[in-house]
Amino acid sequence: MKNQITFICNREVVNAKVHPGLSLLDFLRNNLLLTGAKEGCREGDCGACTVLIGELIGDQVTYQSVNSCLSPIGNVTGKHVVSVEGLNNGNDLSVVQNAFVEEGASQCGFCTPGFIVSLTGYFLTNENFVFDDAVNSMDGNICRCTGHSSIIRAGKKSAEIISSKISNHSDHISALINAGLIPSYFEAIPDRLKELKQLQVSASEKVEPSFYISGGTDLFVQKWEDILHNDVMLLSSDGISSNIVEKNGKCIIGANTTVSDFINSKLISKIFPFIGEQLKLFGSLPIRNRATIGGNIVNASPIADMTCILLALDSTLHLIKNGKKRKLKLKDFYKGYKDLDLRDGELIAEVSFELPSEISYLNFEKVSQRTYLDIASANSSIFIEVNNSTVKKCNISAGGVAPVPLILKSTSEFLNGKDITYSNISEAATIALTEIKPISDARGSAKYKSLLLRQLIYAHFIKLFPQSIHIKELI
Repeated sequence: MKNQITFICNREVVNAKVHPGLSLLDFLRNNLLLTGAKEGCREGDCGACTVLIGELIGDQVTYQSVNSCLSPIGNVTGKHVVSVEGLNNGNDLSVVQNAFVEEGASQCGFCTPGFIVSLTGYFLTNENFVFDDAVNSMDGNICRCTGHSSIIRAGKKSAEIISSKISNHSDHISALINAGLIPSYFEAIPDRLKELKQLQVSASEKVEPSFYISGGTDLFVQKWEDILHNDVMLLSSDGISSNIVEKNGKCIIGANTTVSDFINSKLISKIFPFIGEQLKLFGSLPIRNRATIGGNIVNASPIADMTCILLALDSTLHLIKNGKKRKLKLKDFYKGYKDLDLRDGELIAEVSFELPSEISYLNFEKVSQRTYLDIASANSSIFIEVNNSTVKKCNISAGGVAPVPLILKSTSEFLNGKDITYSNISEAATIALTEIKPISDARGSAKYKSLLLRQLIYAHFIKLFPQSIHIKELI
């Protein structure tokens, strides 16, 4: 299958009839001959292929950094794609490029375009610059030469220079152009995107897809070659929502909501103030910008981070097929390893959970071989309601310790009605070990994963109720 794709790449409008599942990286390098974006890991881990994708929202364009190796070309129709070539301004270096030169932040240069693009994206999407946040915006980029110290200095220098040049501005894009961050053509992009707004991805014929692609951050790692030889449906083009709303006492999350959307949601921040910080353990910023809630659930990984959180919240799936809807508890969705209660052609449209009470708490814990940018060896979430140190309601989930994302049913039931004491938590951790069936693999032995889960359960209570638990008691 081939679709007509129309978008702006850097300065130029691109019209192409291509397979919508072709990776944006391959299209940039092979079709447009823009080789600044590099093919490194092809897994979204190294960041050498990073580009910015700008979407018109209202009258402004919002940019996000993404791994072009994991992004289908079909998802950029009507948008602005910026590769490192699009940041060049004639013979003049941008502020970020110049900072990298002055700080010696490039050696072999293979990774440098990704760093430049990611850091530029930070300044495009934020008006108040924080040094640590500027550095964190490059968390999806890896350099194997410099040791990163010079790159961090370049990020700090860029933030200082740009901050000094754009104070008291009313037009952010114009200010960044004047500061030398981006070329002047950026100013016309909103109007140019409005002209493309009516153009959508449309298949030349109605097909039954072999692949449904949401964020694609795992699918493109495992099956990118298969995707190119089969018909696909891009769920972002199929009307699946990416909104988070409050309705009838529930929080309703569209299945196309990305992890970044979840973190940045005002509703989510209001009801779970600390979840954004905890979810920095989920991949990198470019991965969070692409990975979706629905995709994380359907992928059915036993160590899926978002699934772990949503299980603890006793979430409900809203499934749809040909207009017919069905509800199913998330905890009943997984029948076995990669075996789902999902009928042919059925899609997850939304996920919902009850809005928490004022006496409730949510916590997510994860252990991996690297603290950040890694898949969990084991993870766990807890949703708990407590009144005067007595547990009124408790749900504990666990990942990496069974063939499926797991609710620790017996453990949770044991804690209901119990006081938060060392002896009760210790017994709950013991019960949890009877509910799991970990296996030994590259991420650790079965014995190690059992120990991790025990410690993660302790960690929930140490973090949420330090006044009730003495750490020494749990060691």
